[in-house]
Amino acid sequence: MLLLSGCQATLPSRDHVASTTTAINDTTPDGSLTTEWPQAPALSGTLAGLDLSGPEGESSLWQRIRRGFQLSTPENQRVSRHLKWYAKHPQHLHRVGERARPYLHHIVDELEKRNMPLELALLPAVESGFRPTAYSSYRAAGIWQFIPSTGKMFGLEQNWWYDGRRDIVAATDAALDYLESLAEQFDGDWELALAAYNSGAGTVRRAIRKNRERGKPTDYWSLKLPRETQSYVPRLLALSRVVSDPDQAGNRLPVIPNRPHFSTVDVGSQIDLALAAEMAGISESELRDLNPGFNRWASPPEGPHHLALPIDRIPVFERELARLDVKSRLPWSRYAIRSGDTLGAIARRHGTTVAAIKRANNLSSNRISAGGHLLIPGDIAKAPPRTSVLADASATGGSYTVKPGDSLWSIARQHNLSHHRLAAWNSMAVTETLQPGQQLVLSGVATRATLTSLNYKVRKGDSLASIARRFNVKVADLHRWNHLPGQYLQPGQSIQLQLNLADQSI
Repeated sequence: MLLLSGCQATLPSRDHVASTTTAINDTTPDGSLTTEWPQAPALSGTLAGLDLSGPEGESSLWQRIRRGFQLSTPENQRVSRHLKWYAKHPQHLHRVGERARPYLHHIVDELEKRNMPLELALLPAVESGFRPTAYSSYRAAGIWQFIPSTGKMFGLEQNWWYDGRRDIVAATDAALDYLESLAEQFDGDWELALAAYNSGAGTVRRAIRKNRERGKPTDYWSLKLPRETQSYVPRLLALSRVVSDPDQAGNRLPVIPNRPHFSTVDVGSQIDLALAAEMAGISESELRDLNPGFNRWASPPEGPHHLALPIDRIPVFERELARLDVKSRLPWSRYAIRSGDTLGAIARRHGTTVAAIKRANNLSSNRISAGGHLLIPGDIAKAPPRTSVLADASATGGSYTVKPGDSLWSIARQHNLSHHRLAAWNSMAVTETLQPGQQLVLSGVATRATLTSLNYKVRKGDSLASIARRFNVKVADLHRWNHLPGQYLQPGQSIQLQLNLADQSI
């Protein structure tokens, strides 16, 4: 699971996209944590024994990206520090590239349609390490790390069923819209636009105004900006230089063919995701990797009704979809209304919403009567109630607290599980490094929600209650996760949170 923390700088204005994801261990030359997610076992040299580069030529997506580079990379200390870091960590780009594999071609396509610099295709590597489940203490989500307000400003829906900030297609469109608008605001200066993407346009404009008043240059490199923003643009430019000539930089890139991995299919109405995966002939985990915006066991009742699927699985899915009765797209259960029941309580118990139940039963109000019956969309066994997934797991396969020296392989062996399955249940890479105290689910129920660990740095004015409200968790859980002796926190103190990302979209 991810370990994420907030920006190193002061909280920017509300009109920004927060670049906040950080690494567990590795640090960049400026002392901030990186977007890399270290994995074990450690690899020596340039990933000795693995053929990662391969023949490129015109069939390589990397070659296409290089041809579309438009930005110049200055020779200065801020860039060179990051170049040295990449040279020192040759496995970094391989792992990020592997995570980018399903999404990168789509991003490149969209950038080329707009004639935008293809260096921007690498921006999610800086923002999130290309992890759609990345989540920060500033509540930034997805590979492009939209905070809630900016996501809504650019049309990304966020509700109980769906979070458009994690939807690869929707969030990419929104991010490119935002970047284009920032470039326009700063007269086509992409360095200033990127700085504004990180810390907010207001922050950059204030820095420009201060320099102008003092008779100083107003280019990006001359501005006094937050620490993370001063590192943000050099990190991207250094990354683009490494991609331009990985061998010279001591890096190897994974081979990514210059062809699309997925396309979208309009299914027309709500559908059970496990059923959709079965119809496409792929695992539920693979379906969720391509559709990380869905929070629940089914697509939203009100849409979006598109599914991203591997290109080669679309024909068989469309054939199966055409044969499927619309009424069979969702599992249903018949519920006998008991005394004291409310639609809200019934919806929570069955992992759905009041609106979905009312729509299924043609109800015009919330009034129900004991002795009557309701059709509930979703199999009770498949749709867990909206509670902690870790709590759900205790009733099925249980949860496990990571101890020093543990690995996925050792934990899986201890519980007679496949380490690949254990990784999938917890939305992790099979070689990912674990942290002592981290919670792992030992049941497949975790595939219906995404868990992430978050390291939150307490700010002035924070309380346990305000932090619990901010991240939709319980004060009692904050105490349990952190063994807190009392009710009071100190600014600068770090506390650990275990989040269900589905509950962060509400």
